[in-house]
Order: sequence, then structure tokens, then C-alpha cells
Amino acid sequence: MAITSLARDLKAQGRDVLSFSAGEPDFDTPQIVKDAAIAAINDGFSKYTAVGGTPEVLKAIAGKLKRENNLDYKPSDIVVNVGAKHSLFNIFQAIIDEGDEVIIPAPYWVTYPEIVKYSDGTPVFIDTDETSGFKITPAQLKAAITPKTKVLLLNTPSNPTGSVYSKEELTALAEVLKGTNILVVSDEMYEKILFDGLVFTSVASISEDMFKRTITVNGLSKSVSMTGWRFGYFASPIKEITDAIVDFQGQSTSNVNSITQKAAVPALNGLADADIEIMRAAFERRRNLAHELLNQIEGISVLKPEGAFYLFVNTKAVENDSMKFSQKLLEEKGVAVVPGIGFGCEGYFRLSFATDDATIRDGIERIASFVKNYK
Repeated sequence: MAITSLARDLKAQGRDVLSFSAGEPDFDTPQIVKDAAIAAINDGFSKYTAVGGTPEVLKAIAGKLKRENNLDYKPSDIVVNVGAKHSLFNIFQAIIDEGDEVIIPAPYWVTYPEIVKYSDGTPVFIDTDETSGFKITPAQLKAAITPKTKVLLLNTPSNPTGSVYSKEELTALAEVLKGTNILVVSDEMYEKILFDGLVFTSVASISEDMFKRTITVNGLSKSVSMTGWRFGYFASPIKEITDAIVDFQGQSTSNVNSITQKAAVPALNGLADADIEIMRAAFERRRNLAHELLNQIEGISVLKPEGAFYLFVNTKAVENDSMKFSQKLLEEKGVAVVPGIGFGCEGYFRLSFATDDATIRDGIERIASFVKNYK
């Protein structure tokens, strides 16, 4: 937020500012989705719906999860929320009691620990780095578990690192959880933004044991470029959890807006898949470009992400204070990135390549000049 505020001030002063901080695709929402929303408006579909979602959209989500993820959820196992952030907020409000511990691999999305703390839980971080591809190991997970552990929170593909857990890696983590009562919350928002021919594995699909303990979180913001539409959902076979969240949501936000639910159906049914592939291919090309250019800069380095649309850039050889580095970069070169400290890792910054090639080239040229003359 500090960097965003400074970028806004510099723009107001007439400065040329390039922003690589956006956590959203730069593509328009697919036309078939917009057409469904327009039809819903013209048809007068503007009344309250069931709190957890319309029968139509819940059926579409169940179908998507079965077709694409090999997950057998019933519509009654699913609740639609105002974006995946809302899904996570409601989940942790429902399942966390004071003192419960939630294991969170770091780097992590900035909201995770804040939601846990708001729910009176205690975040327990497992640090990762380039040597493990920014992924936790079974040994690390086993060492982090205590009698107070309630949840393991996984994010694959990851924001901010773009790391993706393979089926084999998830299976190894699942072995550690066998015989425990630990729940798994799996944030899979970036599942369709994968590179190099990788095939996504949903955490709950690993085994029957994992299916029973996993709450699957997903939505359409990233994969279908619907960030402003605010459509997220979660699925769980644990009736007590879904019932509690429907009750809670009924006393807070109530249903997701009716037009968005109608708009989501064609995307969930696979009718926007061609548009999704166009976006995914563009992100892969941009990843390759940005990764190559950044690794040509002496003093910084970055792993090639396997998914999402972020690069998590290591600046430790130049500056370990990520806030200082990012602020100076913005002030001196007009380039806005997100400091690694926000994701729980000093000595890094996150750069989003959800922008055009020319902006990527210009921005990284400025970063190269900044690093070369860094004081």
C-alpha cells in the first residue's frame, strides 16, 4: 500500500510510472461471459438468490471440478463467495478457534496471515527459497506440526513465486498428514495459468484421505480475467463447515450478486476455454521475456516460474531491505514493484508480467540501470 500510494503521488506530479504490481490479468473478460451478464440484466435476473449460490451455478462448479480436477463434489458441498479472498475469510472464521495454528509456507500471499490472525488463529510459517523451488518439504511440514495445528494452507500455483506442486510432491505431503485431524485449505486460483506443458493437480484429488480433509478454494478472477466481477467459491465434503459458512454469510454479505452468477456459468462450463488459452500463451511468452531479461542483470536473479504471472526476484546481493529497494526504484526510475517483505521474505520483490511486451522491456531496462548504479 505504501508503494501504491507513492506511485499515485508521482503520477499526480506528472512522472512516468510503470506499474508491475498489479495482481490481475490485463486482458478483457471473454465476450461469452459478458453476453451472459447482459442477457441476465435484460431478463430481469436481479433479485436475491440463495445465499450459497443459485442451483445453476453450483451445478456448473460441481461439473467443472469433476471434469477438470477429478473431484466428486455435490452442489451442496459448494458455496459461492465474493471472490476467493471472501472464501478464505469465511472459511477461517468458521474453522479457527483462539490459539489454533495454521501452517503457511513462505513466501505467501499477503492476506493469508492477516485472515488467520483476524480469526484469532496463530500463523506458523515455513520458510522456503530457490533451493526447493519455493516449496515446502515433507520434513519441514512434519517439523512444523504441533498439537495445536488445525490447518495447512497451500497455494498452487503460488502468488508470489509462481511455484507449482507436482502430484508427487503433494502425495509426499499427504503422507505426513495421514492419521492427523489437520485440515488443508488449498487456494487454486491460478490453476489454469501453467507453463511448459505442466498439468495441474488439485490437492484434494491426491487420495480419499486428502479429499475428506481438504477445502478447495477457487474462482474466476485470474483464469478468466474476471477480477472485478468478484466470483469465488469453495468446496468441502464436511457438511458442518459448509452449513456454518452459509449461516455466517447469510448474516453478512448474503449472496454474490445475481448477474455475476449468471455470467460465471459459461466460463465454468468450459465455453471460455479458447479465450483462457490465448491469455495463458501470452503470459508464457511474457514470462520467458521477463525472465531472460532480468537474469541478464548482474546482482539479481530469479527462478523461472511454472505458473501464475509473477516473478519473485532475488536482490540480496544488491539490497536485502526490500522496502528500501522498491521505494528507491520507484522514486528514481518510476518502476513500481511489490517488496518481498509483504510476502514474508526479505531480499526479494514481486514483478507482475501481466502487461505488454514493450512495458516489460522498458521496465526491466530501468531496473537494470537502477541496479548498476545502486547506492
